[in-house]
Amino acid sequence: METLPPHFTRTTALQAAFRLALLFFLLALPLQAFSAPAVTVAAVGDIMMGSDFPTPRLPRHGGRELFAAVAPFLKRADLALGNLEGPLCSEETPTKKPLAGRRYLFRTPESYARNLKEAGFSMVSLANNHALDFGRSGLAATRNALAEAGVQFSSKKGEIALFDVRGLRVAVISLSFGPLPRSIVFPAQPLQEISRAAREYDIVILSIHAGAEGRGALHVSPGMERFLDELRGDLVGFAHDAIERGADLVLAHGPHVPRALELYRGRLIAYSLGNFATYGGVSVAGESGYAPLLTVELDADGSFAGANVDSFRQFPYTGPRPDPKRRALRLMRRLSAEDFPDSPLVFGERGRIGVRKE
Repeated sequence: METLPPHFTRTTALQAAFRLALLFFLLALPLQAFSAPAVTVAAVGDIMMGSDFPTPRLPRHGGRELFAAVAPFLKRADLALGNLEGPLCSEETPTKKPLAGRRYLFRTPESYARNLKEAGFSMVSLANNHALDFGRSGLAATRNALAEAGVQFSSKKGEIALFDVRGLRVAVISLSFGPLPRSIVFPAQPLQEISRAAREYDIVILSIHAGAEGRGALHVSPGMERFLDELRGDLVGFAHDAIERGADLVLAHGPHVPRALELYRGRLIAYSLGNFATYGGVSVAGESGYAPLLTVELDADGSFAGANVDSFRQFPYTGPRPDPKRRALRLMRRLSAEDFPDSPLVFGERGRIGVRKE
């Protein structure tokens, strides 16, 4: 009877058999089981790094510490996007007068553009209701400051932020409510632009500033949303139409609170990413202080491959801080289940988001 070599024990024989079985199992898996996502996008909501109008409310050290806790999360993604709420300028004359409880104006020093670059932001949206707080000259100063800092932008003026991610052409288009152009209240024009972009680029991402505001706007409302005397757009209808015309990822902000996520035709919609870094002048009480950082993984065709919500929290006159209770995640998970009960999205306890298998 043949015997095993003294160094080849029964245990090592079992280990070898296990490794061989594991090898056959791995070879049988589809190739996509091993493939990394083609593009990762880190997305946040409103950013207002402090204002010196009408009274100074600016962070110390020029705001360089505002993003200290979140920069590592932003920098690990291929692209990092946010909404810049208010101009970076030194213009003296605002376009409107502030009205307590109804109208707020912001003005941030131009030097703060460097903070966005150093934090890892690739692009910010300028299509919002505060971009023109100090008129067209204030917006022009903002665009110049961002360009000098190396941060791309998109606004209602028509810019498309373009990126090359490992050979994939990625376009980011910013939209808002209000008058044309790029208004979701008048959807025909922006939908045509989205269709053209989808033919030209591999992946199309939309950054949309729209929707009602405040705690009463936590839930996504079908149809036209309103706030005070303004039409704020039909976010659900527009997001669906945009995806049908070729958009791959829809990121909304404006309600100042986090909202639900929806998967529509294999594409992700975030109906509001809330406030993220709003230093003074913006309420951060309750849900308004929940600051999610959503990282989305996209396949090469733009379809949803997975996501993660990292939860941060704001307190008055600070930057976003890690939230061990994961309030933003828990809120978005609950709202997603309540507003879109048929959605196949599955939320893990630590923030991982996947798709329920049929």
